[in-house]
Amino acid sequence: MKSQKVSFTLNGKATEVAVEDRTLLVHALREELNMTGTHIGCDTTHCGVCTVDLDGESVKSCTVLARQAQGKTLTTVEGLAQGKELHAVQAAFMQEHGLQCGFCTTGMLMRAYRFLQENPTPTEEQVRWGLSGNLCRCTGYQNIVKAVMRASENLQAIALTES
Repeated sequence: MKSQKVSFTLNGKATEVAVEDRTLLVHALREELNMTGTHIGCDTTHCGVCTVDLDGESVKSCTVLARQAQGKTLTTVEGLAQGKELHAVQAAFMQEHGLQCGFCTTGMLMRAYRFLQENPTPTEEQVRWGLSGNLCRCTGYQNIVKAVMRASENLQAIALTES
């Protein structure tokens, strides 16, 4: 099968990758670009471990073709931190122990990142609904919800100091 080049911005950097028409974004990220923080789970959009941010929307990269990223901006979990400084969502997950085995964590982080941009001051119920497309088989979600609530508080504090 013939490959074609796809160009997009990945974690703030111009990126080009050659892929076949049928290549899924998750496979291009992991196998061609070495962005292994994006996990492969169910390949059917049910689990959410492959969640990335594509042009300001959470998408499950197991059901997006790599060529659909052409000209877009893509953020993976590797792009959240600024150097050695964790993003507020990542820090909150550490502070609140919002992980157990860690398999779902990258998808949860990416969904929480976008969710908090959509709803910066959510209630616990809204957090549960906002993360409902991402499954965790270990934690029972309580600490994940606490982490997202903490991240919301941290992001609000950052916004206040910057204004």
